[in-house]
Amino acid sequence: MKKAVVLLSGGLDSATTLAIARERGFDCYCLSIDYGQRHRAELAAAARVATAQGAAEHRIVKLDLTGFGGSALTDRNIAVPVDGVQPGIPITYVPARNTIMLSLALAWAEVLGARDIFFGANAVDYSGYPDCRPQYMRAFEAMANLATKAAVEGSHFTLHTPIIDLTKAAIIKRGSALGVDYALTVSCYQASEDGRACGRCDSCRLRRAGFEAAGLPDPASYRTRL
Repeated sequence: MKKAVVLLSGGLDSATTLAIARERGFDCYCLSIDYGQRHRAELAAAARVATAQGAAEHRIVKLDLTGFGGSALTDRNIAVPVDGVQPGIPITYVPARNTIMLSLALAWAEVLGARDIFFGANAVDYSGYPDCRPQYMRAFEAMANLATKAAVEGSHFTLHTPIIDLTKAAIIKRGSALGVDYALTVSCYQASEDGRACGRCDSCRLRRAGFEAAGLPDPASYRTRL
């Protein structure tokens, strides 16, 4: 089996992406990043998902983006928005987060001898993040094939974004067909330590709307339901 590094946050998008990578025949090495995020319950969720889906390995790399802040997810003085999804780039955008995470995935892939990286970015039902757009993904892949020893010596890295053009409902249907247990996942931007969701943030709203559109029950535990 070919090896692939899968970025695994613990949310439903990355859990679905892992299932797709496994369906495509990859031996999956899952990478989660503890960057000081407010919703650290997602890291425990990532471990559960990796185990449930038979990942070859799961690593959590720790780094501290709270030193820069600039986001409601990394600065406790900035409130997570709870008034509904608004147009534009929200305050939950973490500066350079996806670039950092993809770079770490690329580094591990090169060490493992893997040439495939899977990332659960979504450009349809997403929160307006510029580093979730298809053109960004293409640019990162091009960079990966310029900046690594493996690529210079003749290998080629491929960045897979299998859900980037899917609605949230379509993602949920795809994952359900592959047997993803969404009860293991945490999507909330301000989940409690035991993984209970606030029910009000953008991520909770998008998740709940996705399950409703898919015609499936959302197994998340909510503190508040709007």
